[in-house]
Amino acid sequence: MKALILGRGAREHALTWKFSRSFRISGLFCAPGNAGTADLATNLPEISETDTEALISACRREAVDIVFVGGETALAAGVVDALHAAGISAVGATAAAAQLEASKAVSKDFMKRHGVATAEAVVFTDTEPFEQYINKLRHPVVIKKSGLAAGKGVLETEDKDEMIAFGRETLRDDQLLVEERLTGYEISVFALTDGTSYTLLPPCADYKKAGEGNTGPNTGGMGAICPVPWVKPETMEQVRQRVLEPTIAGLELDGLRFTGVLYLGLMITDEGPKLLEYNVRFGDPEAQVLLPLIKSDFGSLCEAMVEGKLAEFPLELSKKTALGVVLASPGYPEAYRRNIVVDELPTNDRKELVVFHAATKTEGERVMTDGGRCFTVVGIGHELLEARGTAYSAVKNVKFDGAWWRPDIGGMIFGQ
Repeated sequence: MKALILGRGAREHALTWKFSRSFRISGLFCAPGNAGTADLATNLPEISETDTEALISACRREAVDIVFVGGETALAAGVVDALHAAGISAVGATAAAAQLEASKAVSKDFMKRHGVATAEAVVFTDTEPFEQYINKLRHPVVIKKSGLAAGKGVLETEDKDEMIAFGRETLRDDQLLVEERLTGYEISVFALTDGTSYTLLPPCADYKKAGEGNTGPNTGGMGAICPVPWVKPETMEQVRQRVLEPTIAGLELDGLRFTGVLYLGLMITDEGPKLLEYNVRFGDPEAQVLLPLIKSDFGSLCEAMVEGKLAEFPLELSKKTALGVVLASPGYPEAYRRNIVVDELPTNDRKELVVFHAATKTEGERVMTDGGRCFTVVGIGHELLEARGTAYSAVKNVKFDGAWWRPDIGGMIFGQ
């Protein structure tokens, strides 16, 4: 089997790493890839994530059997639709299904129509009714951009002037939602689907705030753990019954079935789990801690998905815990530096430690940073404390000027 992973971040490095460990793989490509994927696969840096013509040409030239589309931008742009039309197997949502992530207005309407447990929300397209609504508010809310925002299109504040300023800016070219602010703790739950059946994976927790103690601005994610030790089996069963199964039924009713990954961003409240958002792909940094815990051959798993045989696949999961710490460029998530020389990296020759590249590139023999989030260092252990110790002991060995990270990933027990 020859596989191609579409994307350039740590999620795609993790997918490339997972495919590289499959006994089924006879050829592996990543487009455009990064400095980490280049060690495992043939990078195709000339192919952008939405250049379907170049992608299809490369697949035909290299006799690629399956494409795994990593990111939301490519999915929303219809890359999977184009691959299917060209007769190329792909793991990923169609453009229509990707609207569940690309438009929070669309996804909220879907949730309400299909009885998915979620927060109440009002959608706005114009500033005047939005400002009137905000000025009359008497309860805490969260304000969200409707469109794709790389995990940073959310405002939580009690300051109405700040809310109005955020709304005015957003409503220039997007819709926004004003959603009731739920209390509890957040988890990320992923399901694999072949369009008919689904398999629920262990829960993850993603640390989105930039600062220690969950302070500061939102980021694309500064770390993650999997599984989440304070999530009980009965909570996961509630997730299945109240959120996942109504979603799968809704996809069928709306003609949105797809082969790929369904993400449920959940708040676990005193009333049970409630859905905050959908994604239609693996999260980043959640993929980096989830994929190492899949023991089954990943090539065979993806083949079962595209052939509609997921229900027959004997998925095997590790009982260990994985913890990932993101290392970011100085200034992130605001204006940040690029093109910083990476002076030192741990080797990926230990079963309990993996370093995934995110925004990196190579210049000659040197590895350089190429964005805000640069690496995810993942420790694997028999329980959370061991995984945490492994990850943080390796973080200090990733060296580039101004590198920073949150020191408390896995140290806050949100569910207790």
